[in-house]
Amino acid sequence: MSDDILSFLMADFQDRSLPEVTSRDLRVPLLPRKATTFIGMRRTGKTYAMYDTMHRLLGQGVGKDYMLYLNLEDERLGMPTTKTLDRALELFYRRNPTARGGRSYLFFDEIQVVPSWERFVRRVLDTEEVDVVLSGSSAKLLSTDLATSLRGRSLAVEVLPFSLREVLRADSAEPEASPWPPGASMRSLAAAALDSYLVVGGFPEAQSVHPFDRAQLLQGYVDAVVLKDVVERHGVANLTAMRHLVQALFAANAGEFSVSGFHGTLVSQGFKVSKHTLLDYLGHLTDAYLVFLVSLRSRSEKQRLVNPRKVYAVDPGLAAAMYSGGAVNVGAQLETFVYLELRHRLGILAGHTISYYRTRGGYEVDFAVDSPVPGEGVRLIQACARWHLPATRSRELRALSEAMEETGCSEALVVTLDDRESLHTSAGRIRVVPAWEWALEPRKADWGL
Repeated sequence: MSDDILSFLMADFQDRSLPEVTSRDLRVPLLPRKATTFIGMRRTGKTYAMYDTMHRLLGQGVGKDYMLYLNLEDERLGMPTTKTLDRALELFYRRNPTARGGRSYLFFDEIQVVPSWERFVRRVLDTEEVDVVLSGSSAKLLSTDLATSLRGRSLAVEVLPFSLREVLRADSAEPEASPWPPGASMRSLAAAALDSYLVVGGFPEAQSVHPFDRAQLLQGYVDAVVLKDVVERHGVANLTAMRHLVQALFAANAGEFSVSGFHGTLVSQGFKVSKHTLLDYLGHLTDAYLVFLVSLRSRSEKQRLVNPRKVYAVDPGLAAAMYSGGAVNVGAQLETFVYLELRHRLGILAGHTISYYRTRGGYEVDFAVDSPVPGEGVRLIQACARWHLPATRSRELRALSEAMEETGCSEALVVTLDDRESLHTSAGRIRVVPAWEWALEPRKADWGL
């Protein structure tokens, strides 16, 4: 790799304006001696999350000449190695010697194409005053891989598809925090945006696309994840079983999914595949951020293992595009929306703090969210698309009341499509609020729920 090409790429970055981006609601810590790594499914906007971070640094007064950016999939770099990275760093400091004495910022996009990149990153973190920001294919930069590769030297930041708030922000229609609640016009706009979001979802490229083209686009995303991030990476041999598993997961969206039950169904249809293989395939799909799994809330590890987990697609639009059962299940879409909104707020901690709850009487609460801060208790949240139906309302209230008494939670939340009320029960207060209002209202000062 010649110095001329590296110098040209760095000069080009310095001279051109940063792309305009939709600011994301991401916690980007930029801690000393830690690499910040954007992880997530393909096409969620990890590269643009990098640009967003650069915009924020510029807003804080950091000069662009203190930033090094390389897209390591740029064909002009050929097959980059750690020597390429090392030489780029030296040329960067030659362009701006004061950057070496101060705090500089290194952005490496698609870092996974460089063999042994983690050794370079560890060395730089140990020897230079730098913040390192990485992004790349979810197949190569999984949180589990980072724990091994960087040995505790990395903090992962999840990049999910746009939230409802971010979709409105991209359209310059995000409501102001004050006054709250907004006026009639904004309420109507937000409610309509929710209706659209439950079908379209939040993938940036899927916005304002014809429904037929959008379905093809999103289905293509699924194919790319399955083929590139699962089949090719892990050497999946039973492609038929994998395809059936993907279909079954999307069919079960916002419902329980049992590998044992699915295995029995395949075997009864004459497929030869082991339960262990299906468990491996399921793990690969969750690692690639195609779906999330939520366990039963219990102190007993055995209970968590023997009870089915619930499955949620990474995006409601993706779930709608993959659904083959006729009309889209609005209740499942709303529940998926609530789960993903929680995940947006909690980040990667969501995998440890969100569960579902089953009362001693057999009633279920969709989400029991434990505070990431020890000692701050649990929040109970129910998603209900048909709150206006008396039988549904009675069932959901009983589930929440029992769960509140059993967990000691004095306040619970019901997220609906349109309904709003405040109920005071013997177990505590139950707040009922439309999904758009819950998602867009100003965040609380504690842990944002």
